[in-house]
Amino acid sequence: MVYGGTSSGDPNRFGTDAFYASLGRAFVAMCAVVPVLFAIEAIDSWLGNPFDTTVGIVPKHIEGLDGVFFAPFLHHGFDHLYSNSVPLILLGTFVLAAGGKRFLYSTLFIIFASGLGVWFTGNSNTIVVGASGVIFGYLGLLLMRGLVERSWWNLGVVFLVGLLYGWQLIVGILPSDPQVSWQGHLFGFLGGLVAAILFRRRPAQSTYPLD
Repeated sequence: MVYGGTSSGDPNRFGTDAFYASLGRAFVAMCAVVPVLFAIEAIDSWLGNPFDTTVGIVPKHIEGLDGVFFAPFLHHGFDHLYSNSVPLILLGTFVLAAGGKRFLYSTLFIIFASGLGVWFTGNSNTIVVGASGVIFGYLGLLLMRGLVERSWWNLGVVFLVGLLYGWQLIVGILPSDPQVSWQGHLFGFLGGLVAAILFRRRPAQSTYPLD
């Protein structure tokens, strides 16, 4: 009796050719995203940084609400963007490798969860920009996805990131530095946890053909 088909071509199964191919495509795609962010920052710098003030998140101000969507694409200088680039590529690769639609839906959910969290709870005298809320969201998504979908390689990625950025991650969700939007980090992380549940992979129904 046969229980379903072979999993050798399953892109969600660690160790298969399809898995590595999916991971490679995701890595290339995420590497292509970062130059776009650098181009946006270069244009912003050349124009005198108008983007941050016009479409950044201004907490508790209606005119700053549109920044909920635009803020992740903006950064406060190239140093800020450099610090976000590597973790964005690393975590984004593993999130994207699980599927384009899931990546899109999860990313949008995280953007709005992080952005709205900042808008409702942030300091009204600040302007918040940066992709770090999305980065923390991806971290939460991979953690919860590893638990919900019993994916050991997702948990392995989280463990690796914890080793590389453990202290920064802890400090990032605590109100310790007035120059850092801990609210964006915290609500992004929580948004990632929820997104992993909302957009989890449903197991395919097995077929049971007769002998």
